[in-house]
Amino acid sequence: MIAWTATRDPQGAVGVQATDAAAARQFAQAAQATQGDGMLHPGVETMSRDELQAHQLLRLRATLRNAWDHVPWQRRRLRALGVEPEAVESLDDLRQLPFMVKSDLREQYPFGLFARPLPELARLHASSGTTGKPTVVGYTAGDLQRWAGLMARSLRCAGVRPGDLVHNAYGYGLFTGGLGAHDGATALGCPVVPVSGGGTERQVALIMDFQPRVLCSTPSYALAIAEVAEQQGVDLHASGLAIGLFGAEPWSQAMRAEIEARIGLRAVDVYGLSEIMGPGVACECECRAGLHGWEDHFLFELIDPETGDPVADGQAGELVITTLSKEALPMLRYRTRDITRLAYTRCDCGRTHVRLLRLAGRSDDMLIIRGVNVYPSQVEAVLVGRPGLAPHYQLVVTRSGHLDRLRLEVEALPGVPASQYPALAGDAMHHVKSMIGLSAEVAVLEPGRLPRSQGKAVRVRDLRETPAAGD
Repeated sequence: MIAWTATRDPQGAVGVQATDAAAARQFAQAAQATQGDGMLHPGVETMSRDELQAHQLLRLRATLRNAWDHVPWQRRRLRALGVEPEAVESLDDLRQLPFMVKSDLREQYPFGLFARPLPELARLHASSGTTGKPTVVGYTAGDLQRWAGLMARSLRCAGVRPGDLVHNAYGYGLFTGGLGAHDGATALGCPVVPVSGGGTERQVALIMDFQPRVLCSTPSYALAIAEVAEQQGVDLHASGLAIGLFGAEPWSQAMRAEIEARIGLRAVDVYGLSEIMGPGVACECECRAGLHGWEDHFLFELIDPETGDPVADGQAGELVITTLSKEALPMLRYRTRDITRLAYTRCDCGRTHVRLLRLAGRSDDMLIIRGVNVYPSQVEAVLVGRPGLAPHYQLVVTRSGHLDRLRLEVEALPGVPASQYPALAGDAMHHVKSMIGLSAEVAVLEPGRLPRSQGKAVRVRDLRETPAAGD
């Protein structure tokens, strides 16, 4: 019989520890090692799979106990399935648990899923709520400490070092990006320019004057900064920028190449979502062979988005995440809707944590146009970098009768004569058809016609009307 007691590990994580379990001792010892060979927590980041999984099981049971004891909604769902925290004896037992989805947070708005009362919380964040009630997430002081630690680990994984000046153009406020990146940089020992989004002309001036080494923003806003700099005649290659940490929206390899060419930095992908924590759930290392998902704090699964069944090794599927160390908002098998593949082989950087291979998009962003499944990022990969075209585009979906139609709107590069627009459109149409298998109208627009985003770019405008009953 294993005795379970509350404890804090060396990284400040509240959890449980098996008083006679070697796994708990091994993890505590590994967590003491810091600042080794480009890693913030080398003892943890290079643990064997057996050690990681033993640690995950300890924290999974603690998370289940936290949810059972403090979240009545969770307890009712688990009890209905006959699952109690102590019944989970292996990580495979995770599949007994029901999924959580974004609508669960909206239906329990605002605080129905919290495991701590408001006086014990340190901060609240929320989504914009543009499609209904916002999703509200809460953090204890310990949660914020762990979040900052994981974001610091992610920054160091990306190549950032203590003392590097960080220009943070993620939005501050209820969006988790700004404060998440800020706290992580501070925890790593980096000074931060908390500029947030907007005021792009001023951002260009600050980048040139302050000479930061690191830029944090959405990839689409990084391009907006580059565009404004070019309009002002400013060469960002002469700035001190060397690393860009970009996330909060899907982006393609073509977009990465465009950003790197126009700004002169190394673009690194970071992943997170507010329901799970915020930015810093996973991050690319300097090998850029997938994003390391921090398995000491999260359990990652892949499922078939239609059936909910696990997918075969190496196959793409919907990412499902279970939190292992959150106090205020434990999330059990949360369906992210993000489509990816997982790689468990050791990375060339030496890290052993699972790698999330580049996200293809979100299952709820996937469009089905005349039987062809297409993600906006697939279209982006075709359009971005084509001669004469700028990396600013939108997909406009309409319906004619019972048929969906797709119109791709993309801007021309400055200086391209309007007389060339039809030829550019024809070229783009041909490549979209040959590379994606989709017939779509392409409209090339003059520069500046499409809206610029200070946060997440709006890539799809769905103008379809729901058919009346009987149509």
